[in-house]
Amino acid sequence: MPDDSIDPLIPRFNHRPYSFASAAPTTTTQLAMDGSRLPLGSHAKPKKITWVVVASYVFDWAILIAAGVIGYIMGEVTPNKRPFSLSDPNIAFPFAEKETVPLTLLGLIVVIAPVVIIAIISLVFVPGATVPRGTPKSLIWRRKLWELHAGWLGLALSMVAAWVITSGMKNLFGKPRPDLISRCEPDLENVRDYIIGFVGGNSSTYSPGQLVRADICKQQDKHKLDDGFRSYPSGHASSSASGLIYLSLFIASKFAITIPFLSLVKQQADGSSISAAAAFPSRMRVNAPSPAPESYEMHTRGQSGLPGSPVKPALQTRPTVNALRRQAAAPPLYLLLIAVLPFFTSVFIASSRWFDFRHHGFDILFGYIIGTITAFYAFYYYHLPISRGAGWAWGPRSHDKAFWAGVGSDSYATDHVKYQYRNGDEEEALEAVSSYEGAGHGSGMQHHDEVGVAVTTGSGRKQTGTTLDDREHPDTEYIGASRI
Repeated sequence: MPDDSIDPLIPRFNHRPYSFASAAPTTTTQLAMDGSRLPLGSHAKPKKITWVVVASYVFDWAILIAAGVIGYIMGEVTPNKRPFSLSDPNIAFPFAEKETVPLTLLGLIVVIAPVVIIAIISLVFVPGATVPRGTPKSLIWRRKLWELHAGWLGLALSMVAAWVITSGMKNLFGKPRPDLISRCEPDLENVRDYIIGFVGGNSSTYSPGQLVRADICKQQDKHKLDDGFRSYPSGHASSSASGLIYLSLFIASKFAITIPFLSLVKQQADGSSISAAAAFPSRMRVNAPSPAPESYEMHTRGQSGLPGSPVKPALQTRPTVNALRRQAAAPPLYLLLIAVLPFFTSVFIASSRWFDFRHHGFDILFGYIIGTITAFYAFYYYHLPISRGAGWAWGPRSHDKAFWAGVGSDSYATDHVKYQYRNGDEEEALEAVSSYEGAGHGSGMQHHDEVGVAVTTGSGRKQTGTTLDDREHPDTEYIGASRI
């Protein structure tokens, strides 16, 4: 749907003689070669990917790669180190040398596996069984590669966004992990020298509950110690959610795995009130209103064939009613299992950080929320809604809006539509219209701004309304042309 309206901001009036050709009703859309409807003034053209569009997507990938590098650098920066208490049992858990899901395995599960699965689905199952016979293979492969590109681009956006957010928050908060004291190896002989905040009494010994600085730690492995202050939020939880929930959404979209939903129930054309919610709506009788006695329509005839004769309900034609229960059906459970398997895997990865004593409960929950938000946002950023999009990704940007659309544009898929007005600004045009109506021409006038039908004035004479030919007529007040 183009974003730039092709209709003039201010209506104008023509005084050309009335003609039946100009009064023929027209629509505000034109039929494109692919069967779609386009607004008048738009020109259907082959959507070829130009080098400008390619460059815009290359720039997108460059931004994501740069953001990923920033996230990696954040992981190497020394975080803030929040003071802690040596008597706090929440950070006194043992340090687990072997993690349930180490970083290498995490990368294979949440990065490599989704990349491979998205590639298989896009190259094998796309575009599906709706391709007409005789469709060029080059066109089919273009669609496959575009779905693959959109799938990978969404995955990268989801994971990079979650990684950067999580890494930045880890360094900012500097929250101790549950195994911090085991990592720290505190200098217990000189605890008094590291106390920070309130110092209770004059005793030279350490009192339970008092906070100490991170300088008390004698751990020689700097990376191990710094990582002990990166508990909030959980990176495993955010990474697993951003990658695997996105994969679940991608699978559900491509295989049409969604909760069944109802479309709007419309009233029958004859005004009958057949309920689509009935058990057998097609067997219900139709109480259609009877025509006038002089009518000779077939449905008013009885067995004698004469008008006005009794009509038996069995002889009436019943409209076909699409029952509510037949409008949708639940997908097979094995497909649902395939779609939710990545989600369950992400839950397991996030939970493992709890029993590995790497994170507190709230750290895991908040990290998972971050990954979930980025996964949903990235998916809907590049793909149509699952319940209505038939598994497709949004199309590429247009040539005109590859890098910029500007104010007044609501879609990056359409080209700009430019206009050149002859009457100056809108205020001057409004004054002209007011003067025209003040002269008595506006009495009893009916305007049809967008269709080329005749308009009737108070004198009963017919004039023509706006037609398609007006846009190129020399006496019009504006000139509009699409740039293609």
